[in-house]
Amino acid sequence: MNRDIVESFSDMVKIKGLDKDVLAGILEDVFGILIRKKYGEEAKFDVVVNVDRGDIEIFLEREIVEEVEDPDTQISIDEVNSKGNEDELEVGEDFVEKIELSSLGRRLITLAKQSLNQKIREIEKEIVYSAYKELLGEIVVGDIYQLRKSDILVNHNKNELLLPRSEQIPFERYKKGETIRAIVKDVTKGNSGPVIIISRADNMFLQRLFEIEIPEIYDGIIDIKAIAREPGERAKVAVESQDARIDAVGACVGMKGVRIHAIVRELNNENIDVINYSDDPIYFIQRALAPAKIKEIELDEDENKAVITADSDQVSIIVGRNGVNIRLAMKLTGYEIEILREEKPFEDYDEDIELIDLKEELSEEVYDILINNRYDTALEVLTAGQEKLAEIEQFDEKKVTEIIELIKSQFEEE
Repeated sequence: MNRDIVESFSDMVKIKGLDKDVLAGILEDVFGILIRKKYGEEAKFDVVVNVDRGDIEIFLEREIVEEVEDPDTQISIDEVNSKGNEDELEVGEDFVEKIELSSLGRRLITLAKQSLNQKIREIEKEIVYSAYKELLGEIVVGDIYQLRKSDILVNHNKNELLLPRSEQIPFERYKKGETIRAIVKDVTKGNSGPVIIISRADNMFLQRLFEIEIPEIYDGIIDIKAIAREPGERAKVAVESQDARIDAVGACVGMKGVRIHAIVRELNNENIDVINYSDDPIYFIQRALAPAKIKEIELDEDENKAVITADSDQVSIIVGRNGVNIRLAMKLTGYEIEILREEKPFEDYDEDIELIDLKEELSEEVYDILINNRYDTALEVLTAGQEKLAEIEQFDEKKVTEIIELIKSQFEEE
């Protein structure tokens, strides 16, 4: 019976990848519990397991007495003699007896098997938990095996990984059976086993991709100093070369952009700006906002605030589509950025715009009012200014401001 038990769990060790010593320890613990159940908590015993031989031996130690008061810890001298007292033990000495597993009863043996299964499952969970704890921040490659309403389940080395919606790249399409790359972001212990969260949206995923595609980063010749990212849309990466002979940005982009394009494809065509890092916050902010042209930057380092001055035609470039450019620049540099718009003198505009060309933007009603008040071009309206336009009976101050801003924006777009 004991050999069958050891062999069955020895097979499990091979399947689960458990260490033999771990199995031996589990068996010793479980059978120790059984001995205490049968002989009481005060019982003295020793469990010896030899996994290679498939053998379990249990030795129970009891005190030899004239008259037994506690059969779990004592044995009479008469019983000892009846068992063949070859060592000529006497009252007061300890008698060690080998216990057969069958004597524990079928119910306790069944309990032993259940306990062993439970302990092995617990150890298996601990092994998985420890393995993925060591992989935190590293890229893993798995297969998508289930698409749920908001989460994706990924199979990696027969373990289940979870890609929540918050860690997915927005608008990226996933299909069952596809291979997917992501970093291990978090590992926690759950009731049914380790919960392993992976991410494609985390900044660390982008950093690891740079390390894979750009040998100079992997080798430590180029350092990634900061990353700001809005997954699936745009990212900014600040890099610095430790070797004056190597251009950090050029090395990251690669010949004809081959290196950066490999990363962009992995990230569902996320636009990536690679810029040179600078210890000087003014230069760093300027680079972070490129290609916009900035006239002046005033820093408040105590408040981590930067006030930048730029021509009005540069504001839309600084801000970017839906404000993404300035948001990423603030994340990258750690400075809150405020823009002061410096109006471009009207005489500096290259061309005027006929109001008839802005009729749709202004609305037919506003266009007719302006024409009736002898304003035929956009520059004529801007030159008149707020005060003069406010004299028009049909316009209030708010409407005048809207008209001026709309017309200015037409020049900025050009």
